Amino acid sequence: MRSLPLPLALTARLAPVAVLATAGWAMSSGPDTSPAAKDRTPAPDTTSRSASAPATEAATKTYAAAPAPCEALAGKTVTSLVPGAKADGKEIPSTDTKVRRTCSWNALKGYDYRWLDVSFEVMETDEAAQKSYKERVADRSGGGDVPGLGDSAYSVVNLTTEDKQQTREGTVLVRAANALVVITYNGSDFESKKAPATTEINKGAIKAAKEAVAALQDG
Repeated sequence: MRSLPLPLALTARLAPVAVLATAGWAMSSGPDTSPAAKDRTPAPDTTSRSASAPATEAATKTYAAAPAPCEALAGKTVTSLVPGAKADGKEIPSTDTKVRRTCSWNALKGYDYRWLDVSFEVMETDEAAQKSYKERVADRSGGGDVPGLGDSAYSVVNLTTEDKQQTREGTVLVRAANALVVITYNGSDFESKKAPATTEINKGAIKAAKEAVAALQDG
């Protein structure tokens, strides 16, 4: 959870006993010199073939790295969703930028405050991304699917109140192959202490999600 800059509460092996035992038996008993032993044809040795056989190639990932998140949205989209914010945004430090990258925009214009995050997360397989997507959706009840966005998409808007100040936050989760796109968009009015309408926040979050997914696919 991040802290907003304003008064809001807004990851033995076993020893080779058998080998030694066999070697001991061979030394004590000596070679088998019976006629049957001489006529016996040794079984073909397939050890070297197995060792040199090519390993199964790993499944190809659709997306190998997360794109630059601060370049994912058009400047006019940023300024319309976050009035007063700089279009270039601020990238949040990440321990591995190939796997996860996030850009954040926030601004207070007059008494009207907006915050927008765009995050890309790249996983090893489609299955891993799908599992993470389902888990996150389950943690955010009350929303609905967003058709035509990625392989699957979900949107939810929640209202919170702290010290009589309302904040409405929208989250859009999108899975596209082995990647997740996560949009967080919220707002407050510090004069009226009211929050923007649900429709405004939801539409804004979905608009940002569509552009972010397009940026991912353009890669």
